Amino acid sequence: MGIPTSDPNPSRTAAADEPAMVTWVEAGESITARWRSANGRPAPTRVEVVSDSLTADVAYRMASQGIAMLWHGDFHNARQILNAMDRRVGAGKKIAGTPAEKFYRHRQSRSHRARILGLLLIPLDPGPVVPLRRAPDIREAAAEAYGDIGESSVVSLHELVGAIGAHEWRRNGVYVDALQGRIHPHYGTFFPTRSEYVDLVAAAALPSDRLAFDVGTGTGVLAAVLARRGVQRVVATDNEPRAIACATENFRNLGVQDRAEAVLTDMFPPGRAPLIVCNPPWIPATPHSTLDNAVYDPGSRMLFRFLNELPDHLEPGGEGWLVLSDLAEHLGLRSRDDLLAAITAAGLKVMERLDTKPTHPKASDRDDPLFEARAAEVTSLWRLVRQ
Repeated sequence: MGIPTSDPNPSRTAAADEPAMVTWVEAGESITARWRSANGRPAPTRVEVVSDSLTADVAYRMASQGIAMLWHGDFHNARQILNAMDRRVGAGKKIAGTPAEKFYRHRQSRSHRARILGLLLIPLDPGPVVPLRRAPDIREAAAEAYGDIGESSVVSLHELVGAIGAHEWRRNGVYVDALQGRIHPHYGTFFPTRSEYVDLVAAAALPSDRLAFDVGTGTGVLAAVLARRGVQRVVATDNEPRAIACATENFRNLGVQDRAEAVLTDMFPPGRAPLIVCNPPWIPATPHSTLDNAVYDPGSRMLFRFLNELPDHLEPGGEGWLVLSDLAEHLGLRSRDDLLAAITAAGLKVMERLDTKPTHPKASDRDDPLFEARAAEVTSLWRLVRQ
């Protein structure tokens, strides 16, 4: 699903909706520039200018003290410093404890890493261009992540590197067997790199081929699968404009735009349907950034809201397809009894459950701190009907 923010530059301050700024001293003069973060990171409060003479040890020490470093040297040297900082922050002891404790410690470690690496900054000028020696052409990648760059700005190099990678994913696309084609994810939409949940939707028996809703569509991959299966009309919803633009583009590229439509709305579209599909975030935990919202669902709010409101949007005899991993259960974050109780409380019952084992690399990576839970994980399509 998409990231629930409508602001293409979510680092704006909430109080006055004014752009966040960063200030530093250069040659005895105080300089201020616009702070941009497509991932919702706050503007650093202390910034010092650095260049090619900076060592990785000093950079890591400064970042550990909360000092942001504005790079005024060679771009490739900055990338090397960032990689060296990553090696230092990644060194640590093996995580121990219960599955839930391992999960939270792993997330703390990842949050610490993001904070440290996010403090190496680079300038971004209108174009957008990086005004550093040997800087690559980042115009398309930066525009996709940050929107229009109309003024000199400062961004996190770590975040910009991620935006460049996301642009490559968008340009090359992700091949989806069930579609016999590629989905092109936009920046800020969840990449459909795990095929097992898509295959479940491609294989389950359709209760009707007349109309379907896809709630929280993201890239539109599930809506496109339903359209390719012959559903005459699919209404795909998301509350993130980037997701709507992404899904619309994918429908057009796949040739299903006459059957599938992406609509900007919160959860369900108006009316009822004989089939309603939802693949909510699987992990009931607090997101640490806007990009986390596609994976983490605090208190299972979206999951439980989908269940509670589903009966009001199903046609008589209709089905709701809940696509959900049980990874949260293996991590001790939500029990199977919690899920079944929520289904019953919503006035629903389980008609059938289709299960599949994930095949992604982490499921067999014994060095992954969450290996035991990932190895036991099962992804399910719950076919739900009204009681």
